[in-house]
Amino acid sequence: MKVAESIAELNNLLAPYRAKHAPVGFVPTMGALHLGHLSLIRQAKTTNDVVVCSIFVNPTQFNDLKDLERYPRPIEEDKRMLEEAGCDVLFLPTVKEMYPDGDFSTLKDDFGTLDKVMEGVSRPGHFAGMITIVNKLFMAVLPQNAYFGQKDYQQLSIVKYFIEKHSIPIQIIPCPIVREADGLAMSSRNRLLNPDERKRAVLISQTLFKVRDMWGTKPIADLRRFVEGEFEKDGYMKLIYFEIANTKTLQPVTDNAKQAIACIAVFDGKIRLIDNVLLNA
Repeated sequence: MKVAESIAELNNLLAPYRAKHAPVGFVPTMGALHLGHLSLIRQAKTTNDVVVCSIFVNPTQFNDLKDLERYPRPIEEDKRMLEEAGCDVLFLPTVKEMYPDGDFSTLKDDFGTLDKVMEGVSRPGHFAGMITIVNKLFMAVLPQNAYFGQKDYQQLSIVKYFIEKHSIPIQIIPCPIVREADGLAMSSRNRLLNPDERKRAVLISQTLFKVRDMWGTKPIADLRRFVEGEFEKDGYMKLIYFEIANTKTLQPVTDNAKQAIACIAVFDGKIRLIDNVLLNA
């Protein structure tokens, strides 16, 4: 695996592939890698001549500086995992490389209603920062295919919308959520949980799975009360939101919706976790 710390180094490494129009696959990450990330690398390996993974903890998508500071950065472990997964190029830029001259301005794009719900409500400015760095990374890597996990479903929806809106010639490929043996969605933030918090965290996926089982048999209002009741009984974790939304528009749905997804965000101690399940899969 080659490592590039600047866009110029990245261009040099990818020049031979671009010269022969060989497909480049790209997996953008913030590091603290887990098996979910590696599943994206392995999927990218099946259809591209070269696979690039970026690791960059993007400051403009954090609206809580403490959250930015505590975000895990085990870079040597990440490098080893990428090597073992067969990643070809690691793009490991500095903040100065991605935001030269200290310019932290973000894109002012219109995502319709996609960024007005869920994460957009509870994390103001998050998606502007996210799409700014995703666009910068796309312009640096120039991939044909980019791979995103479905755990960050709202992020995935906004990236797809942005690509289509601006006619950017990149195929966005969604990849399934990878879960721990007990059902908890794999996340870089999981490693920040203490043992008690980790045990409690399984309630998130267990509750979503029960909602999926009940979907179509109970009104949405009852499902919402059920979810709220589960976290009230827990007494430790704090429910930030629970929404049942249209899979394309992310707007609230009616009880008989054919394309629906249940999305949740929870504070487990100080650690913010999200998850979702498709209700019609």
